Amino acid sequence: MSEFKDHNLVPGYEYREIKYELRPAKDEQGRPVEGLYNAWIILNNPRQLNSYTTQMVKEVILAFRQASNSRNVVAVIFTGEGDRAFCTGGNTKEYAEYYAGQPEEYRQYMRLFNDMVTSILQCDKPVICRVNGMRIAGGQEIGMACDFSIASDMAVFGQAGPKHGSAPDGGSTDFLPLFVGIEWAMISGTLCEHWSAYKAYRLGLISDVVPVLKKDGEFIANPLVITDRWIDERGRIVYGEFKSGEEREKAKALIAECETDLSLLDRAVEQLATRLMLTMPGVLTKTIESLRKHKLVHWDKNRESNRAWLALNMMTEAKLGFRAFNEGPKGQREVDFIQMRRMLAEGHRWSDAFIESLIPKKS
Repeated sequence: MSEFKDHNLVPGYEYREIKYELRPAKDEQGRPVEGLYNAWIILNNPRQLNSYTTQMVKEVILAFRQASNSRNVVAVIFTGEGDRAFCTGGNTKEYAEYYAGQPEEYRQYMRLFNDMVTSILQCDKPVICRVNGMRIAGGQEIGMACDFSIASDMAVFGQAGPKHGSAPDGGSTDFLPLFVGIEWAMISGTLCEHWSAYKAYRLGLISDVVPVLKKDGEFIANPLVITDRWIDERGRIVYGEFKSGEEREKAKALIAECETDLSLLDRAVEQLATRLMLTMPGVLTKTIESLRKHKLVHWDKNRESNRAWLALNMMTEAKLGFRAFNEGPKGQREVDFIQMRRMLAEGHRWSDAFIESLIPKKS
């Protein structure tokens, strides 16, 4: 048997800010399969909700290339460390303290970000997004680049850009309409309202959702969400909507009595990987590549012009929005939108003084 060539970009690279693990693939009875693995790519920044730094972006690119080149890898599991977040997007501290006001630097960063999304879309192995918590902003975008998504029912999904000075042009404006249709994509992209995992499942954004809370040793569904299928007095489907008022407070109290157990999530992810393993590898890859073209036709058309715009926006609204999020007090990390619009209508120009006047201050 001849030796294989090493086609990795950086052979032997040691990851610092993500984890790359080979875990045994499992057969239909859940037993490890000798010689075959699933590659787990894990965003390892749980203290900052697995937001990605510039270094992490580079490592994700290398990890997907490594998994793609590994002959013994069946599927890639893309996830985050812990149980709070898959990924909440770019690291806002880094954005606010380094990239804000530096459009050429941010343009270079966005080249890396675009390459990260493309590395997912071009991976030679099927990619499963294991959504272990929040999938927000750029996290939503890299999640939608994956081929499949299975979520904890405590996960939430959504965008953040228009609330914090950016546009969801790192993939959401390309991918979201393909998943949920243009109207729901408009709602999510503009209003930045979070969806529960059950609503994401109902709308077709993810393929499966599993409980992760245990009460007295038994799994229970997320009590913050309406999981009964019924229609309200206006004829609207409320399955998957968040509870409010007194019901929400009761749900939060119940959650405090529960423990989090991700074993059912892991089982669902591994079972999907097993089903993918039981196919012809070449035909599976070709089928996935053909289906990905629906994403790529939009992504390839828009990513470079979006990168240029996002860079220039670092001089105005993004500079303000990211600084407000980074510097504002807890619970007050958005600008006063009415005051900002009023000042712009009065003829105020973008300047450092204008930005400083709108950043929320600690009282």
